[in-house]
Amino acid sequence: MSIPLLFPLESAAFTRLLCQQLGAERGEFDKRSFPDGETSLRVTSVVEGRACIIVANLTRPDARFLPLCFLATTLRELGATQVGLVAPYLCYMRQDKRFNDGEAVTSRIFAELLSTQVDWLVTVDPHLHRYHVLDEIYPIPSRVVHGAPVLAEYLRGQRDLLLVGPDVESEQWVAGLAAASGHPFVIGTKVRSGDRAVEVQLPDLARFKGRSAVIVDDVVASGYTLLQCFRVLRAAGFTEIDCACVHGLFAEHSDRMLLDNGIRRLITTNTLPHPSNNVDVTPAVTRAVTELLAATPTRPRAT
Repeated sequence: MSIPLLFPLESAAFTRLLCQQLGAERGEFDKRSFPDGETSLRVTSVVEGRACIIVANLTRPDARFLPLCFLATTLRELGATQVGLVAPYLCYMRQDKRFNDGEAVTSRIFAELLSTQVDWLVTVDPHLHRYHVLDEIYPIPSRVVHGAPVLAEYLRGQRDLLLVGPDVESEQWVAGLAAASGHPFVIGTKVRSGDRAVEVQLPDLARFKGRSAVIVDDVVASGYTLLQCFRVLRAAGFTEIDCACVHGLFAEHSDRMLLDNGIRRLITTNTLPHPSNNVDVTPAVTRAVTELLAATPTRPRAT
């Protein structure tokens, strides 16, 4: 098998690590926007007969999806043997049912669209709720990398921690993280009455007095749930409170909000670039990519 080419769409640092671990080369292309907002894209690497991998963080996806499509189609037209996608953060997973009449089930629609563009997909901890596995909506081969093991390794070496899950949806994830890291955990209950109206209740914490608390979740977006959880912990007497997550979206500068309100430290994996990235998931991503590179048949060249 020839050395694969990796093409970064706004994930340059992540791609550098992946290139090193795969023994791959960085693919080169030029992308710019015309004054009317249309994208101009030109691949400058020779891709004939080579496997190509696009690395793209699909946050703010509406502006990024078309360039991804243009790049994937062009790579196939230029003779790539396969075109895979590494999306450390996978978008459009929230709307997994029609909650109100007339709503678009965007998770399914986006999965169908993306699956026509690439041959396989690797992602990290997609927000699966009503879907049990990614294969329920993605017809292409896929691998899900889990951030909990690397977060657990990071937390294992620290003493006297209490892991706190903000709601029952996080229980299975937090329980696994606690078991792997050797720390106790508690789970809160959450009542949400709006995007920023959240109430969190925690069980009796008296037996954990003297420990540091780490609020853990898979995704931090607005940060308001974590902020409410922090306030309950502070009221219960905890003075050292951190926040750990796989995907630090931190919409609308919510990272600064959390720190300004007293969160001691933010801990995130490097699925999304942020100063708090201190847990590296690329070794696990590399293993998943290697499996799919070997298992995926050559795609016929586009005409």
